[in-house]
Amino acid sequence: MSQSTTALLLPEVGAPFELREVFLAPLQPDEVLVEIRATGLCHTDLSFANGTLPCSPNAVLGHEGAGVVIEAGSAAGDLNPGDLVLLSFSHCETCAACESGHPSYCYSFNDRNFPGHRPDGSKAMSLKPSTEPGDNGIFSSFFGQSSFARRTLAHKTCVVKVPAGTNLSLFAPLGCGIQTGAGAVLNTLDVKPNSSLVVFGAGSVGMASIMAGAIRGAKTIIAVDLQAERLDLAKQVGATHGIQAGPDTDVVAEIRRLCPPNGANFAVDCTGSPKVVRTMVDSLGTRGRAATVGAPSFGVEVPLHIMDVLVYGKEYVGCCEGDSQPAKFIPYLIEQYAQGKLPLEKLITVYKMADYEKAIHDVHSGKTVKAVLTWD
Repeated sequence: MSQSTTALLLPEVGAPFELREVFLAPLQPDEVLVEIRATGLCHTDLSFANGTLPCSPNAVLGHEGAGVVIEAGSAAGDLNPGDLVLLSFSHCETCAACESGHPSYCYSFNDRNFPGHRPDGSKAMSLKPSTEPGDNGIFSSFFGQSSFARRTLAHKTCVVKVPAGTNLSLFAPLGCGIQTGAGAVLNTLDVKPNSSLVVFGAGSVGMASIMAGAIRGAKTIIAVDLQAERLDLAKQVGATHGIQAGPDTDVVAEIRRLCPPNGANFAVDCTGSPKVVRTMVDSLGTRGRAATVGAPSFGVEVPLHIMDVLVYGKEYVGCCEGDSQPAKFIPYLIEQYAQGKLPLEKLITVYKMADYEKAIHDVHSGKTVKAVLTWD
């Protein structure tokens, strides 16, 4: 029999969210029922909600969940009721990418995380109990979890068990944003000690990249952002320099000045803006490497100066979910926090789920770097 729960529902693409009752489908063998205690509010959620990325009416989003397992399916591995868990992304475990340790490039990543249904096509949530006719379910299983709900069904591959006593409100964002920014530096770019790193966009993802650069021992870490306040915060978490972008600032020239002889060794774009990506690649020095983690709408392109890339041996790559293995990388990040090297508390503001409108407003205005929603 269906059980009901409360969810932050998107009734129409572009419309305001609403707190609504929804019904959960029966638990499948490879799922766990999780009582969500906290979930990060990610810009990806907002991009799906406003239509920048494709979504559907009656959607339950959320993909940085943290909570406790209430029930485990028969094929859920070592997950058991009472386990504290963080939720990340879903993957198949069997394709070449997954088997080689790169599950964020799972061959079925898009099909498992974005379409609004389970891998078998069924819906994990509905607006009516399953016993009532006329409801084929709603957009759910987002990133294998849809954690904008008090209770949710999560696929086992997106579940990472953490020790009892773990601060779920603090670590919920590790499931996507923080692991993306940190992984871009530690995994995708493999930033070297004493090198130079430039991070474009000082939101939560960019701040995680800056922290990771400090962990790796980069000598010069430059934050580039429009807001002076963000640059001040970036320096508190590891940046050595800040550049406030604007019409009167030659960002490339300033980076080259700070990173002699001819530009940065490494760079990360957290904006998805074609103009910023072009600036990032232009700011690289000889054999410099750059990665994009910011997601624009589909079809956005960026023109690059081919001869500049060719002659100087520059590299520009994409980075999904920090090229991380969540089951290994998330515990590593928690350990970095314990050692004082990942000061997440400087980024996070906690809101009750009932105050979701204020949280969204504060994120849009720039007042809050990373919002985390908690259920009472």
